[in-house]
Amino acid sequence: MSIRMKLILSNIAMVVVPVLLFALTTVLVAALVMNNAFGLKSLVLPGIGLEENAVEEHFDSKSEWYTVLQYFAREEPERFRDPDFLQQTGEKLASLESGIVVLQEGKVTFASQAIGRVDDPSALLALPDVSGRERHEHEIVLGGVAYYVFSHELRFGDGGTGVLVMLEDQRPLGMVTRRVFPIVLGILLLVLAVTNGGLTYLVSRSIIRPLRELKAAAERIKDGRLEEALELRRRDEIGEVGAAFEEMRQRLLDSIRTQLQYEDNRKELLTNISHDLKTPITAIQSCAEGLRDGIADTPEKQAKYVGMIHSKALHLNRLIDELFLFSKLDLKRLPFHFEPLELRAYLMDYAEELKVDPRMREMQVRFEAVETGPRVWVQADREKLGRVLMNIVDNAVKHAREPQAQLQIALRTEDGEAELTLEDNGPGIEPQALPWVFDRFYRADLSRRTDTGGSGLGLAIVKGIVEEHGGRVRAESGPDRGTAIVITLPLLAEVPEP
Repeated sequence: MSIRMKLILSNIAMVVVPVLLFALTTVLVAALVMNNAFGLKSLVLPGIGLEENAVEEHFDSKSEWYTVLQYFAREEPERFRDPDFLQQTGEKLASLESGIVVLQEGKVTFASQAIGRVDDPSALLALPDVSGRERHEHEIVLGGVAYYVFSHELRFGDGGTGVLVMLEDQRPLGMVTRRVFPIVLGILLLVLAVTNGGLTYLVSRSIIRPLRELKAAAERIKDGRLEEALELRRRDEIGEVGAAFEEMRQRLLDSIRTQLQYEDNRKELLTNISHDLKTPITAIQSCAEGLRDGIADTPEKQAKYVGMIHSKALHLNRLIDELFLFSKLDLKRLPFHFEPLELRAYLMDYAEELKVDPRMREMQVRFEAVETGPRVWVQADREKLGRVLMNIVDNAVKHAREPQAQLQIALRTEDGEAELTLEDNGPGIEPQALPWVFDRFYRADLSRRTDTGGSGLGLAIVKGIVEEHGGRVRAESGPDRGTAIVITLPLLAEVPEP
Protein backbone atom coordinates (compact mmCIF):
# COMPACT_ATOMS: atom_id res chain seq x y z
CA MET A 1 0.00 0.00 0.00
CA SER A 2 1.34 3.44 -0.92
CA ILE A 3 2.13 6.08 1.71
CA ARG A 4 -0.47 8.37 0.13
CA MET A 5 -3.17 5.74 0.59
CA LYS A 6 -1.99 5.07 4.17
CA LEU A 7 -2.29 8.76 5.01
CA ILE A 8 -5.75 8.99 3.42
CA LEU A 9 -6.98 5.94 5.33
CA SER A 10 -5.42 7.13 8.58
CA ASN A 11 -7.12 10.54 8.24
CA ILE A 12 -10.44 8.84 7.58
CA ALA A 13 -9.85 6.53 10.54
CA MET A 14 -9.03 9.51 12.77
CA VAL A 15 -12.58 10.76 12.11
CA VAL A 16 -14.56 7.53 11.87
CA VAL A 17 -12.93 5.56 14.69
CA PRO A 18 -13.35 8.29 17.37
CA VAL A 19 -17.00 8.77 16.36
CA LEU A 20 -17.69 5.04 16.63
CA LEU A 21 -15.76 4.68 19.89
CA PHE A 22 -17.42 7.79 21.32
CA ALA A 23 -20.87 6.46 20.41
CA LEU A 24 -20.11 3.04 21.89
CA THR A 25 -18.61 4.55 25.03
CA THR A 26 -21.58 6.90 25.48
CA VAL A 27 -23.99 3.98 25.16
CA LEU A 28 -21.90 2.03 27.66
CA VAL A 29 -21.88 4.92 30.15
CA ALA A 30 -25.63 5.40 29.72
CA ALA A 31 -26.16 1.70 30.41
CA LEU A 32 -23.97 1.92 33.50
CA VAL A 33 -25.93 4.97 34.72
CA MET A 34 -29.26 3.24 34.15
CA ASN A 35 -28.04 0.20 36.06
CA ASN A 36 -26.52 2.41 38.80
CA ALA A 37 -23.12 0.79 38.29
CA PHE A 38 -20.53 2.36 40.60
CA GLY A 39 -23.27 4.69 41.94
CA LEU A 40 -23.45 6.68 38.70
CA LYS A 41 -27.23 7.07 38.70
CA SER A 42 -27.34 9.00 41.96
CA LEU A 43 -24.47 11.15 40.73
CA VAL A 44 -25.92 11.98 37.32
CA LEU A 45 -29.68 11.85 38.03
CA PRO A 46 -30.22 13.09 41.58
CA GLY A 47 -33.73 12.86 42.92
CA ILE A 48 -34.64 9.82 40.84
CA GLY A 49 -35.00 6.45 42.53
CA LEU A 50 -32.28 3.89 42.23
CA GLU A 51 -34.67 1.08 41.40
CA GLU A 52 -34.47 -0.65 38.05
CA ASN A 53 -36.32 1.31 35.31
CA ALA A 54 -36.73 4.28 37.69
CA VAL A 55 -35.55 6.74 35.02
CA GLU A 56 -38.01 5.46 32.46
CA GLU A 57 -40.84 5.51 34.98
CA HIS A 58 -39.97 9.07 36.00
CA PHE A 59 -40.26 10.47 32.50
CA ASP A 60 -43.24 8.27 31.66
CA SER A 61 -45.06 9.69 34.70
CA LYS A 62 -44.43 13.22 33.49
CA SER A 63 -45.76 12.43 30.06
CA GLU A 64 -48.86 10.70 31.47
CA TRP A 65 -49.69 13.65 33.74
CA TYR A 66 -49.33 16.16 30.93
CA THR A 67 -51.63 14.03 28.78
CA VAL A 68 -54.21 13.69 31.58
CA LEU A 69 -54.17 17.41 32.37
CA GLN A 70 -54.60 18.27 28.74
CA TYR A 71 -57.58 15.89 28.57
CA PHE A 72 -59.19 17.42 31.69
CA ALA A 73 -58.64 20.92 30.28
CA ARG A 74 -60.50 19.98 27.16
CA GLU A 75 -63.23 17.65 28.53
CA GLU A 76 -63.62 18.44 32.27
CA PRO A 77 -62.41 22.01 32.82
CA GLU A 78 -64.50 22.29 36.02
CA ARG A 79 -61.84 20.17 37.82
CA PHE A 80 -59.53 23.20 37.70
CA ARG A 81 -61.97 25.02 40.03
CA ASP A 82 -61.76 22.16 42.58
CA PRO A 83 -59.20 23.11 45.29
CA ASP A 84 -58.66 19.52 46.38
CA PHE A 85 -57.95 18.34 42.85
CA LEU A 86 -55.59 21.24 42.28
CA GLN A 87 -53.79 20.62 45.57
CA GLN A 88 -53.31 16.90 44.88
CA THR A 89 -52.19 17.60 41.29
CA GLY A 90 -49.68 20.21 42.47
CA GLU A 91 -48.20 17.82 45.02
CA LYS A 92 -47.87 15.04 42.48
CA LEU A 93 -46.29 17.28 39.87
CA ALA A 94 -43.87 18.67 42.48
CA SER A 95 -42.33 15.21 42.76
CA LEU A 96 -41.79 15.36 38.99
CA GLU A 97 -40.11 18.82 39.07
CA SER A 98 -43.23 20.29 37.43
CA GLY A 99 -46.26 22.36 38.34
CA ILE A 100 -49.37 24.11 37.06
CA VAL A 101 -50.86 27.61 37.16
CA VAL A 102 -54.57 28.28 36.60
CA LEU A 103 -55.73 31.72 35.48
CA GLN A 104 -59.36 32.93 35.36
CA GLU A 105 -60.37 36.27 34.05
CA GLY A 106 -56.71 37.32 33.89
CA LYS A 107 -55.98 36.46 37.51
CA VAL A 108 -54.06 33.59 39.08
CA THR A 109 -56.53 31.35 40.94
CA PHE A 110 -54.04 28.55 41.65
CA ALA A 111 -50.27 28.03 41.47
CA SER A 112 -48.48 24.84 42.49
CA GLN A 113 -46.37 25.10 45.57
CA ALA A 114 -43.35 24.03 43.47
CA ILE A 115 -43.92 27.14 41.30
CA GLY A 116 -44.43 29.57 44.12
CA ARG A 117 -46.28 32.86 44.02
CA VAL A 118 -46.90 34.40 40.60
CA ASP A 119 -47.08 38.15 40.97
CA ASP A 120 -47.19 39.07 37.31
CA PRO A 121 -49.31 36.71 35.19
CA SER A 122 -48.84 38.75 32.04
CA ALA A 123 -46.12 36.43 30.71
CA LEU A 124 -48.43 33.45 31.20
CA LEU A 125 -51.39 35.19 29.58
CA ALA A 126 -49.25 35.98 26.55
CA LEU A 127 -48.61 32.28 25.87
CA PRO A 128 -50.49 30.94 22.85
CA ASP A 129 -52.76 27.93 23.14
CA VAL A 130 -50.70 24.82 22.17
CA SER A 131 -53.45 22.28 22.30
CA GLY A 132 -52.50 19.32 20.15
CA ARG A 133 -48.89 20.42 19.84
CA GLU A 134 -45.73 19.07 21.41
CA ARG A 135 -44.98 20.42 24.85
CA HIS A 136 -41.90 22.50 25.64
CA GLU A 137 -43.07 24.83 22.92
CA HIS A 138 -42.03 27.89 24.94
CA GLU A 139 -39.71 28.85 27.76
CA ILE A 140 -40.30 31.50 30.41
CA VAL A 141 -38.66 32.63 33.63
CA LEU A 142 -40.68 32.95 36.83
CA GLY A 143 -39.05 34.00 40.07
CA GLY A 144 -35.64 33.61 38.52
CA VAL A 145 -36.33 29.99 37.52
CA ALA A 146 -36.51 28.86 33.87
CA TYR A 147 -39.41 26.64 32.88
CA TYR A 148 -40.54 24.76 29.85
CA VAL A 149 -44.22 25.66 29.47
CA PHE A 150 -47.32 25.06 27.41
CA SER A 151 -50.81 26.34 27.95
CA HIS A 152 -54.36 25.19 27.26
CA GLU A 153 -57.55 27.25 27.12
CA LEU A 154 -60.23 26.43 29.70
CA ARG A 155 -63.95 26.92 28.90
CA PHE A 156 -66.15 26.47 31.97
CA GLY A 157 -69.79 25.46 32.00
CA ASP A 158 -70.99 28.88 33.19
CA GLY A 159 -69.42 30.52 30.16
CA GLY A 160 -66.30 31.63 31.95
CA THR A 161 -62.84 31.18 30.47
CA GLY A 162 -59.39 30.55 31.79
CA VAL A 163 -55.94 29.25 30.99
CA LEU A 164 -54.13 26.16 32.25
CA VAL A 165 -50.34 26.58 32.20
CA MET A 166 -48.19 23.53 32.78
CA LEU A 167 -44.54 24.20 33.70
CA GLU A 168 -41.49 21.93 33.90
CA ASP A 169 -38.50 23.07 35.91
CA GLN A 170 -35.34 23.24 33.79
CA ARG A 171 -32.94 23.12 36.76
CA PRO A 172 -32.81 19.30 37.04
CA LEU A 173 -32.05 19.03 33.33
CA GLY A 174 -29.37 21.70 33.66
CA MET A 175 -27.89 19.86 36.61
CA VAL A 176 -27.86 16.63 34.63
CA THR A 177 -26.25 18.48 31.72
CA ARG A 178 -23.60 20.01 33.96
CA ARG A 179 -22.79 16.60 35.46
CA VAL A 180 -22.96 14.60 32.25
CA PHE A 181 -21.07 17.09 30.08
CA PRO A 182 -17.68 16.66 31.84
CA ILE A 183 -18.06 12.88 31.60
CA VAL A 184 -18.94 13.05 27.90
CA LEU A 185 -16.17 15.58 27.23
CA GLY A 186 -13.66 13.42 29.08
CA ILE A 187 -14.70 10.35 27.13
CA LEU A 188 -14.43 12.28 23.85
CA LEU A 189 -10.97 13.63 24.67
CA LEU A 190 -9.81 10.19 25.81
CA VAL A 191 -11.11 8.54 22.64
CA LEU A 192 -9.51 11.23 20.45
CA ALA A 193 -6.20 10.93 22.30
CA VAL A 194 -6.13 7.14 22.11
CA THR A 195 -7.24 6.77 18.49
CA ASN A 196 -5.33 9.70 17.00
CA GLY A 197 -2.26 8.95 19.09
CA GLY A 198 -2.37 5.26 18.19
CA LEU A 199 -2.94 5.88 14.48
CA THR A 200 -0.26 8.57 14.38
CA TYR A 201 2.19 6.24 16.09
CA LEU A 202 1.45 3.35 13.74
CA VAL A 203 1.67 5.46 10.57
CA SER A 204 4.77 7.35 11.67
CA ARG A 205 6.42 4.10 12.80
CA SER A 206 5.79 2.56 9.38
CA ILE A 207 7.56 5.55 7.80
CA ILE A 208 10.33 6.32 10.30
CA ARG A 209 11.66 2.76 10.70
CA PRO A 210 12.54 2.25 7.02
CA LEU A 211 13.98 5.77 6.88
CA ARG A 212 16.28 4.83 9.75
CA GLU A 213 17.30 1.69 7.87
CA LEU A 214 18.04 3.84 4.80
CA LYS A 215 20.10 6.18 6.96
CA ALA A 216 22.04 3.26 8.44
CA ALA A 217 22.69 1.92 4.93
CA ALA A 218 23.91 5.36 3.83
CA GLU A 219 26.26 5.45 6.83
CA ARG A 220 27.64 2.03 5.85
CA ILE A 221 28.21 3.18 2.28
CA LYS A 222 29.91 6.35 3.56
CA ASP A 223 32.24 4.18 5.61
CA GLY A 224 32.99 2.01 2.58
CA ARG A 225 31.06 -1.06 3.81
CA LEU A 226 29.18 -2.06 0.68
CA GLU A 227 28.81 -5.80 1.25
CA GLU A 228 25.73 -5.64 3.50
CA ALA A 229 22.49 -5.62 1.49
CA LEU A 230 19.48 -3.39 2.23
CA GLU A 231 16.19 -5.33 2.37
CA LEU A 232 13.15 -3.19 3.23
CA ARG A 233 10.56 -5.62 1.77
CA ARG A 234 7.92 -2.93 1.32
CA ARG A 235 5.60 -2.16 -1.58
CA ASP A 236 5.14 1.57 -1.08
CA GLU A 237 7.16 4.62 -2.12
CA ILE A 238 9.76 3.98 0.59
CA GLY A 239 10.11 0.43 -0.72
CA GLU A 240 10.79 1.85 -4.19
CA VAL A 241 13.40 4.20 -2.72
CA GLY A 242 14.95 1.27 -0.86
CA ALA A 243 15.07 -0.82 -4.04
CA ALA A 244 16.71 2.05 -5.92
CA PHE A 245 19.13 2.51 -3.01
CA GLU A 246 19.98 -1.20 -3.05
CA GLU A 247 20.52 -1.09 -6.82
CA MET A 248 22.79 1.91 -6.34
CA ARG A 249 24.76 -0.01 -3.70
CA GLN A 250 25.12 -3.00 -6.02
CA ARG A 251 26.23 -0.82 -8.92
CA LEU A 252 28.66 1.06 -6.71
CA LEU A 253 30.07 -2.21 -5.42
CA ASP A 254 30.38 -3.56 -8.96
CA SER A 255 31.97 -0.31 -10.08
CA ILE A 256 34.57 -0.47 -7.32
CA ARG A 257 35.29 -4.12 -8.08
CA THR A 258 35.57 -3.32 -11.78
CA GLN A 259 37.86 -0.40 -11.01
CA LEU A 260 40.06 -2.60 -8.85
CA GLN A 261 40.07 -5.23 -11.59
CA TYR A 262 41.01 -2.58 -14.14
CA GLU A 263 43.82 -1.46 -11.88
CA ASP A 264 45.09 -5.02 -11.54
CA ASN A 265 44.79 -5.47 -15.30
CA ARG A 266 46.68 -2.25 -15.90
CA LYS A 267 49.51 -3.37 -13.65
CA GLU A 268 49.56 -6.78 -15.34
CA LEU A 269 49.47 -5.11 -18.76
CA LEU A 270 52.43 -2.89 -17.92
CA THR A 271 54.35 -5.90 -16.60
CA ASN A 272 53.63 -7.98 -19.69
CA ILE A 273 54.37 -5.14 -22.10
CA SER A 274 57.66 -4.46 -20.35
CA HIS A 275 58.60 -8.14 -20.55
CA ASP A 276 57.56 -8.64 -24.17
CA LEU A 277 59.15 -5.41 -25.38
CA LYS A 278 62.37 -5.96 -23.46
CA THR A 279 63.04 -9.41 -24.96
CA PRO A 280 63.44 -8.32 -28.63
CA ILE A 281 65.08 -5.04 -27.62
CA THR A 282 67.68 -6.96 -25.59
CA ALA A 283 68.36 -9.23 -28.55
CA ILE A 284 68.75 -6.23 -30.88
CA GLN A 285 71.04 -4.52 -28.38
CA SER A 286 73.22 -7.61 -28.03
CA CYS A 287 73.59 -8.01 -31.80
CA ALA A 288 74.38 -4.32 -32.23
CA GLU A 289 77.05 -4.49 -29.51
CA GLY A 290 78.52 -7.61 -31.16
CA LEU A 291 78.85 -5.77 -34.44
CA ARG A 292 80.28 -2.69 -32.74
CA ASP A 293 82.83 -4.60 -30.67
CA GLY A 294 84.01 -6.70 -33.64
CA ILE A 295 82.71 -9.98 -32.25
CA ALA A 296 81.13 -10.63 -35.66
CA ASP A 297 84.48 -10.61 -37.44
CA THR A 298 83.47 -12.54 -40.52
CA PRO A 299 80.92 -11.75 -43.22
CA GLU A 300 78.90 -14.83 -42.25
CA LYS A 301 78.65 -13.73 -38.59
CA GLN A 302 77.87 -10.19 -39.60
CA ALA A 303 75.07 -11.38 -41.89
CA LYS A 304 73.74 -13.58 -39.10
CA TYR A 305 73.73 -10.68 -36.61
CA VAL A 306 72.06 -8.35 -39.10
CA GLY A 307 69.46 -11.01 -39.87
CA MET A 308 68.76 -11.44 -36.15
CA ILE A 309 68.36 -7.68 -35.72
CA HIS A 310 65.93 -7.58 -38.65
CA SER A 311 63.94 -10.53 -37.27
CA LYS A 312 63.64 -9.03 -33.80
CA ALA A 313 62.72 -5.64 -35.27
CA LEU A 314 59.90 -7.29 -37.25
CA HIS A 315 58.76 -9.10 -34.12
CA LEU A 316 58.87 -5.84 -32.15
CA ASN A 317 56.89 -4.05 -34.84
CA ARG A 318 54.27 -6.84 -34.88
CA LEU A 319 54.05 -6.73 -31.08
CA ILE A 320 53.52 -2.96 -31.07
CA ASP A 321 50.90 -3.30 -33.80
CA GLU A 322 48.99 -5.90 -31.78
CA LEU A 323 49.29 -3.82 -28.61
CA PHE A 324 47.89 -0.81 -30.45
CA LEU A 325 45.04 -2.83 -31.93
CA PHE A 326 44.18 -4.46 -28.62
CA SER A 327 44.28 -1.11 -26.82
CA LYS A 328 41.75 0.40 -29.25
CA LEU A 329 39.56 -2.68 -28.91
CA ASP A 330 39.71 -2.49 -25.12
CA LEU A 331 38.80 1.22 -25.15
CA LYS A 332 36.02 0.68 -27.74
CA ARG A 333 37.77 3.06 -30.13
CA LEU A 334 38.40 0.68 -33.03
CA PRO A 335 36.15 1.69 -35.94
CA PHE A 336 34.11 -1.03 -37.64
CA HIS A 337 32.59 -0.84 -41.12
CA PHE A 338 29.85 -3.44 -41.13
CA GLU A 339 28.22 -4.61 -44.32
CA PRO A 340 26.32 -7.70 -45.51
CA LEU A 341 28.88 -10.43 -46.15
CA GLU A 342 28.31 -13.75 -47.89
CA LEU A 343 30.38 -15.88 -45.52
CA ARG A 344 30.55 -19.04 -47.60
CA ALA A 345 32.16 -17.31 -50.61
CA TYR A 346 34.39 -15.24 -48.33
CA LEU A 347 35.82 -18.35 -46.63
CA MET A 348 36.27 -20.18 -49.93
CA ASP A 349 38.34 -17.27 -51.27
CA TYR A 350 40.33 -17.09 -48.03
CA ALA A 351 41.10 -20.82 -48.15
CA GLU A 352 42.34 -20.45 -51.74
CA GLU A 353 44.60 -17.58 -50.69
CA LEU A 354 46.07 -19.68 -47.89
CA LYS A 355 46.94 -22.47 -50.30
CA VAL A 356 49.26 -20.15 -52.23
CA ASP A 357 50.69 -18.49 -49.12
CA PRO A 358 54.41 -19.37 -48.76
CA ARG A 359 53.97 -19.95 -45.02
CA MET A 360 51.41 -22.68 -45.74
CA ARG A 361 53.50 -24.68 -48.19
CA GLU A 362 53.95 -27.47 -45.64
CA MET A 363 50.33 -27.37 -44.41
CA GLN A 364 47.31 -28.90 -46.07
CA VAL A 365 44.32 -26.50 -46.13
CA ARG A 366 40.75 -27.67 -46.65
CA PHE A 367 37.40 -25.87 -46.67
CA GLU A 368 34.07 -27.57 -46.11
CA ALA A 369 30.53 -26.18 -45.86
CA VAL A 370 28.25 -28.51 -43.87
CA GLU A 371 24.47 -28.18 -43.66
CA THR A 372 24.37 -24.74 -45.23
CA GLY A 373 22.43 -23.27 -48.10
CA PRO A 374 24.10 -21.87 -51.19
CA ARG A 375 24.56 -18.51 -49.44
CA VAL A 376 25.28 -17.63 -45.81
CA TRP A 377 24.79 -13.94 -45.06
CA VAL A 378 26.16 -12.19 -41.97
CA GLN A 379 26.80 -8.56 -40.97
CA ALA A 380 30.59 -8.18 -40.74
CA ASP A 381 33.62 -5.98 -41.27
CA ARG A 382 35.65 -7.72 -43.98
CA GLU A 383 39.00 -6.35 -42.81
CA LYS A 384 38.45 -7.12 -39.10
CA LEU A 385 37.12 -10.60 -39.87
CA GLY A 386 40.24 -11.19 -41.94
CA ARG A 387 42.34 -10.19 -38.95
CA VAL A 388 40.50 -12.77 -36.84
CA LEU A 389 41.23 -15.52 -39.36
CA MET A 390 44.86 -14.39 -39.71
CA ASN A 391 45.51 -14.55 -35.96
CA ILE A 392 44.03 -18.04 -35.72
CA VAL A 393 45.98 -19.27 -38.76
CA ASP A 394 49.20 -17.74 -37.37
CA ASN A 395 48.77 -19.75 -34.18
CA ALA A 396 48.18 -22.91 -36.24
CA VAL A 397 51.33 -22.29 -38.30
CA LYS A 398 53.48 -21.62 -35.24
CA HIS A 399 52.48 -24.89 -33.62
CA ALA A 400 52.16 -27.00 -36.77
CA ARG A 401 53.47 -30.56 -36.87
CA GLU A 402 55.47 -31.01 -40.00
CA PRO A 403 55.19 -32.68 -42.42
CA GLN A 404 51.59 -33.80 -41.71
CA ALA A 405 50.32 -30.31 -40.72
CA GLN A 406 46.67 -29.72 -41.53
CA LEU A 407 44.19 -26.87 -41.23
CA GLN A 408 40.50 -27.48 -41.81
CA ILE A 409 38.01 -24.65 -42.20
CA ALA A 410 34.38 -25.69 -41.74
CA LEU A 411 31.14 -23.71 -41.98
CA ARG A 412 27.66 -24.71 -40.83
CA THR A 413 24.41 -22.95 -39.92
CA GLU A 414 22.02 -23.73 -37.09
CA ASP A 415 19.29 -21.84 -35.18
CA GLY A 416 19.83 -18.55 -36.98
CA GLU A 417 23.61 -18.58 -36.50
CA ALA A 418 26.64 -19.32 -38.63
CA GLU A 419 29.31 -21.48 -36.96
CA LEU A 420 32.85 -21.18 -38.34
CA THR A 421 35.49 -23.67 -37.16
CA LEU A 422 39.25 -23.54 -37.81
CA GLU A 423 40.87 -26.79 -36.62
CA ASP A 424 44.54 -27.83 -36.76
CA ASN A 425 46.29 -31.04 -35.80
CA GLY A 426 48.95 -29.46 -33.61
CA PRO A 427 50.04 -30.51 -30.13
CA GLY A 428 46.86 -29.11 -28.54
CA ILE A 429 46.31 -27.27 -25.25
CA GLU A 430 46.21 -28.68 -21.74
CA PRO A 431 42.68 -28.78 -20.22
CA GLN A 432 43.65 -26.53 -17.29
CA ALA A 433 44.89 -23.85 -19.72
CA LEU A 434 41.88 -23.93 -22.05
CA PRO A 435 39.66 -21.42 -20.12
CA TRP A 436 42.38 -18.77 -20.27
CA VAL A 437 43.54 -18.88 -23.88
CA PHE A 438 41.51 -15.78 -24.81
CA ASP A 439 42.95 -13.67 -21.98
CA ARG A 440 45.48 -11.06 -22.96
CA PHE A 441 49.15 -12.02 -22.67
CA TYR A 442 48.22 -15.57 -21.73
CA ARG A 443 50.48 -18.31 -23.04
CA ALA A 444 50.05 -21.97 -22.32
CA ASP A 445 53.84 -22.12 -22.10
CA LEU A 446 54.49 -20.87 -18.56
CA SER A 447 58.11 -20.03 -19.41
CA ARG A 448 56.73 -17.30 -21.71
CA ARG A 449 59.07 -18.21 -24.54
CA THR A 450 58.79 -15.89 -27.52
CA ASP A 451 60.86 -17.84 -29.98
CA THR A 452 57.69 -18.64 -31.93
CA GLY A 453 56.94 -14.94 -32.25
CA GLY A 454 53.75 -15.00 -30.15
CA SER A 455 52.69 -11.91 -28.18
CA GLY A 456 49.92 -13.47 -26.12
CA LEU A 457 47.43 -11.02 -27.64
CA GLY A 458 46.37 -12.89 -30.79
CA LEU A 459 43.38 -14.76 -29.37
CA ALA A 460 42.43 -11.85 -27.11
CA ILE A 461 42.12 -9.71 -30.26
CA VAL A 462 40.08 -12.50 -31.88
CA LYS A 463 37.64 -12.50 -28.96
CA GLY A 464 37.31 -8.69 -28.95
CA ILE A 465 36.58 -8.46 -32.69
CA VAL A 466 34.10 -11.37 -32.65
CA GLU A 467 32.19 -9.87 -29.74
CA GLU A 468 31.99 -6.53 -31.56
CA HIS A 469 30.27 -8.50 -34.34
CA GLY A 470 27.70 -9.74 -31.82
CA GLY A 471 29.17 -13.24 -31.87
CA ARG A 472 30.90 -15.72 -29.58
CA VAL A 473 34.16 -17.63 -29.70
CA ARG A 474 35.38 -20.73 -27.87
CA ALA A 475 38.31 -23.14 -28.01
CA GLU A 476 38.17 -26.93 -28.09
CA SER A 477 41.42 -28.80 -27.58
CA GLY A 478 43.33 -31.47 -25.75
CA PRO A 479 46.87 -32.85 -25.59
CA ASP A 480 47.98 -34.37 -28.94
CA ARG A 481 44.57 -33.89 -30.57
CA GLY A 482 44.90 -30.45 -32.12
CA THR A 483 43.01 -27.24 -31.43
CA ALA A 484 39.70 -26.00 -32.85
CA ILE A 485 38.63 -22.35 -32.60
CA VAL A 486 34.86 -22.09 -33.06
CA ILE A 487 33.33 -18.72 -34.00
CA THR A 488 29.56 -18.14 -33.96
CA LEU A 489 28.03 -15.16 -35.80
CA PRO A 490 24.33 -14.21 -36.10
CA LEU A 491 22.81 -14.63 -39.54
CA LEU A 492 21.14 -11.69 -41.25
CA ALA A 493 17.37 -11.73 -40.78
CA GLU A 494 16.83 -10.36 -44.29
CA VAL A 495 18.88 -11.59 -47.25
CA PRO A 496 20.24 -8.70 -49.33
CA GLU A 497 18.96 -8.44 -52.87
CA PRO A 498 21.53 -9.40 -55.53
